Amino acid sequence: MKMDFINLVQDRRSASNFLADQVIDQKELNEIFELVKLGPSAFNLQHTKYITVLDPDLKEQVRKAANGQYKVSSASAVVFVVGDKNAYQQAPEIYEGLKLLGIVNKQEYDHMVNDTISFYESGGEVFQRDEAIRNASLSAMLFMLAAKEKGWDTCPMIGFNQQEIKDLLKIDEQYEVVLMITIGKEKVSSRKPRGYRKPVSEFVTYI
Repeated sequence: MKMDFINLVQDRRSASNFLADQVIDQKELNEIFELVKLGPSAFNLQHTKYITVLDPDLKEQVRKAANGQYKVSSASAVVFVVGDKNAYQQAPEIYEGLKLLGIVNKQEYDHMVNDTISFYESGGEVFQRDEAIRNASLSAMLFMLAAKEKGWDTCPMIGFNQQEIKDLLKIDEQYEVVLMITIGKEKVSSRKPRGYRKPVSEFVTYI
């Protein structure tokens, strides 16, 4: 069922639990990711990668690394949002299409590539890590909204041992595991009231 944007934002909740045995297949997930890929990223470097755990046995191992949280087991899938600290190194390949289509010429292409790479290299490792987290966070929010539009509920989570997850899923050190998102059909009977939200006047300043 399609929602308008206002209802989508208002209806999205961080699910505290999920209905067990609700299967989500790769086709449905790919429909979500087809929307996610349209999200913004700095210099269009598309820093974000997703590692989606569907296998029940592997999901149980993830649960152990996530402090035994039950929602990991009841979720239809567990999605890890990963930021690539070396995304800037892909600039030549990403911008190549612009040159092939004639949108930029060879000189403009070379400038784009060189400017992007030098910008990230001059920023250093801390900046590269921050960029991986920033851009993956942007993507993750779009993933949760797209999932809700497709009828799936989600919960963003940080309660897991990062190194254990990296070892379990064989994630290279060039990637930062930004957060884990459980996805499934919410067990509404477990829902808690929505937490307090600050009034706009407390978090917005006009100058």
